[in-house]
Amino acid sequence: MTDNHLVELLLEAPLIDGHNDLLWALRETHLEAPDDPEPDISVDAPAFMTDLPRLHAGGVGGQFWSVYVPSDLPGHEAVTQTLEQIDAFHRLVDRYPDALAHARTAADVERARDAGRIASMVGVEGGQSIGNSLGALRILGHLGAAYMTLTHNDDLAWADSATGSHPFGGLTRFGEEVVRELNRLGVLVDCSHVSDDVMRQAIDVSEAPVVFSHSGARALADVPRNVPDDVLELVGRSGGVVMATFVPWFVTNAGATQNRAWWDEFHRLRAAHPDDRDAVNRAIEAWEREHPPASVTAADVADHIDHIREVAGVEAIGVGGDYDGVPTMGEELVDVSTYPLVFGALRDRGYTDDELRAIAGRNVLRVMRSAEEVADGLRSRRPSTATIEAVDGAPV
Repeated sequence: MTDNHLVELLLEAPLIDGHNDLLWALRETHLEAPDDPEPDISVDAPAFMTDLPRLHAGGVGGQFWSVYVPSDLPGHEAVTQTLEQIDAFHRLVDRYPDALAHARTAADVERARDAGRIASMVGVEGGQSIGNSLGALRILGHLGAAYMTLTHNDDLAWADSATGSHPFGGLTRFGEEVVRELNRLGVLVDCSHVSDDVMRQAIDVSEAPVVFSHSGARALADVPRNVPDDVLELVGRSGGVVMATFVPWFVTNAGATQNRAWWDEFHRLRAAHPDDRDAVNRAIEAWEREHPPASVTAADVADHIDHIREVAGVEAIGVGGDYDGVPTMGEELVDVSTYPLVFGALRDRGYTDDELRAIAGRNVLRVMRSAEEVADGLRSRRPSTATIEAVDGAPV
């Protein structure tokens, strides 16, 4: 099979990537140069890891575009910035109607593929975006949210982050209400970034299979962002999907070591500048420039996919590159054109075409359909009017 044939296989599957941070990269570019014209991603855009020609070269037929906002923002600011990022998503799709199509359901994804466009979904990265409000969550669902990552890097008032201090031992009662409301809305429950306890509890509470939009296997890279084997087994048994990330810090042991050093420096900076987020961000960005992560290869990512298959089964695998969400992906998987390198490595290891199609996107389509079926079954359930104060007490 030639590389062109592999790209065609990925486009036909279609390849659905679980996480891309271009929208935040575009926001930062605008904030740095507000008078400059908006970058055109219909042509080569070397300032980013993502543009339309490279997405096509990579065989991408579906993309969850992250509407990330920082997890340490006050609640009202997080909600406002999330709405701004969803607005940016819709403007991006509207700007390139021949290349992108807004998708909310599995059928939408397949229609976009058949029309030769990239199905574009909203991925809300972190429950900070709802400001402790189920009403805000419902509005995000109405605006097209296709998944919500329960936490980002900081603990919330209702859920522990993988990289937080774990004050609740998982989900609070209100956190369980969030999961149930996601089910009712047909929004995928995303467990990347959450603590191990939240992973297990979310799988137990959720009536629909969960996803990990951009995570690896902890057995191969010991970072809290990755999925331990017992949770991988739960994902396999419950029909969920782990979308293997390409982030160097989460793929190799060398990357994991550097990730721990990053967190040590980040915590030091926060202690030194407790009331100055901008100073922390500037300093950590300077640290990152001085400490580029170890490179990651297609073979490294394939190792994670092999491990997930061994523990959870081939039906539990997807891909979530996290392009434009980190300073660099190293020297091989440099941008969104490189997905065929990973799938070529899998093909060389004996994966069949059907297995490659499943990993590329058909497993995710199955999970999307399952979430839609659960939502249909819950249609008669009244929206929850629970508040965090009534359920858990005043947030701490």
